[in-house]
Amino acid sequence: MKVLVTGGAGFIGSHVVDTLIQENCQVVIIDNLSTGLVENLNPAAKFIKLDIRSSQILDLFITEKFDSVIHLAAQTMVHKSLERPDYDCNINISGTVNILEACRKTNVKRIVFSSTAAVYGNVTTLPVVEISQKAPTSFYGLSKLTCEKYLSLYNQVCGLEYMVLRYANVYGERQGDGGEGGVISIFSRKINQNQPVSIFGDGSQTRDFIYVGDIATANYQALLTDRTNKVCNISTQTETSVNQLIEYLEEVAGKTVVKSYNEKREGDIYKSSLSNALAQENLGWQPRVSLIKGLAKTYTSLI
Repeated sequence: MKVLVTGGAGFIGSHVVDTLIQENCQVVIIDNLSTGLVENLNPAAKFIKLDIRSSQILDLFITEKFDSVIHLAAQTMVHKSLERPDYDCNINISGTVNILEACRKTNVKRIVFSSTAAVYGNVTTLPVVEISQKAPTSFYGLSKLTCEKYLSLYNQVCGLEYMVLRYANVYGERQGDGGEGGVISIFSRKINQNQPVSIFGDGSQTRDFIYVGDIATANYQALLTDRTNKVCNISTQTETSVNQLIEYLEEVAGKTVVKSYNEKREGDIYKSSLSNALAQENLGWQPRVSLIKGLAKTYTSLI
């Protein structure tokens, strides 16, 4: 199977590529390296420095003849989407449509799209299921939700199979300080350097932290399943507060952390936990790495 991975030099993308290579897939990566890193690239994959908005995308698809696409390249910063909704739209929506058009014109069979818990907004009934209300509180969440609708219509119009994976808060090795799970990278680095950690809000806000290796497995299984054109949460179905997270990191690091509390950030969701029942049903997937084990892997990678 020949697979294109957009954003394959990024945090999540590089782990997805590693899994595909382990499964003997032929992999091509495109990444503009705006946030991705050359050192994340798997040498067994073919790398092309290219932006998903580029007019050269179609030529690449014609030349390479992909069977499937895993589309991870995106603007993932909530605060940046609120500051620059035009920038967020240009990358996340226009870039995705550019990829979808190339899929349509070259008869790609399936696209796996990385979406987010941010499409739901502040849902009060937890864990959140896929049919819950969609009320994004950021333009990032809105742009991802809009892309999901494009995928559905492309399927109706031209038969392009899709799988949408709505990620909870992803963390793990190679993570930068951005994205929805970046708090773990930030905290780990601060703790490793014996610096205080800053918390937005009172620390009681919760997230559903999912290890990046489990995300990579979900992407691979989304390529294989015969249950297509589905939306699945990829999560642990567990709430962890920021305060609890710090306690776990103290255990992993063997240190006491100095904490400072600040005003909560605009657009941030207060509580989050996603049901993963449909991922188990449609992908045969479930998380394998516990939070404490994943945090240990992440923290150790910084030392």
